[in-house]
Amino acid sequence: MKSHFQFSNQQRSGIFLLLLIIVVLQCVYYFVDFSKAEVSSNQEELNDFRNELDSLRLVELENSKPKIYPFNPNYITDYKGYTLGMSNEEIDRLHKFRESNQWVNSAKEFQKITKVSDSLLATISPYFKFPDWVTNPKPKSNSYRNTYSNSNSNSPKTYAQKIDLNTATLAQLQKVYGVGEKLSERIIKYRNKHKGGFIADVELSEIWGLEPEVIERIKNDFTVKTPRATKKYNLNTATRDELVMIQYIDYEIANNIIEERSLRDGFKSLDELTKVEDFPIRKIEIIKLYLHL
Repeated sequence: MKSHFQFSNQQRSGIFLLLLIIVVLQCVYYFVDFSKAEVSSNQEELNDFRNELDSLRLVELENSKPKIYPFNPNYITDYKGYTLGMSNEEIDRLHKFRESNQWVNSAKEFQKITKVSDSLLATISPYFKFPDWVTNPKPKSNSYRNTYSNSNSNSPKTYAQKIDLNTATLAQLQKVYGVGEKLSERIIKYRNKHKGGFIADVELSEIWGLEPEVIERIKNDFTVKTPRATKKYNLNTATRDELVMIQYIDYEIANNIIEERSLRDGFKSLDELTKVEDFPIRKIEIIKLYLHL
């Protein structure tokens, strides 16, 4: 044990220095205040900052919501109806009503047909956009007839009396009841989109906003007299690559047409296309313009 307590001068100095350091650290621990200093804050500025953050969150949430743009409720698809919050039954009621060639012309009529709730109608009806001739109808009179109608007779015009739809002007089109400035511009724009203009009167159904009643009035005074030249394909010999050149026919429908053609040993009439799987029946009159037998 004696050997453990015999130190040299250098060792004694080290021990003394170590003890001194320990004593100093103990004094610092007992006499120095290590508590955190309180951070002064301006409560008013803090509240303003929190309010600003909350407002930014609300703006971000509002921007993340799907936006609804004005639309014609007559053309609501299954997906569009789903995004609007309509049930499958409500969407089916609208489609069934439209399949009978009838049109919804007001928010009240839309609710009557689809039976949507008042709360949903109040949410989506502000975005309904109906054609100008529905929202701002021109005054009717008992003696009404088209500007171009024969003042002495209500009989339909002959082919010679009608104006060529491929040369009609904006002013001439606007004389038809239900055709305003915008609709006449759409008709001319559609005509100019194709070199040579319209092929047939049925192409009027391709113009957005033209209701069937208005199309009938246009056809009473106008018709296509100089149809544009277009290539027609033989339905019973056309290849898949030729069929897909026709509007509204994609590769899947083209394959279905060829399969149906093989099963039938050839089509006997163009109307038999309605039996083809996934065929766009509503566009058959347009598709017929590019086919022959």
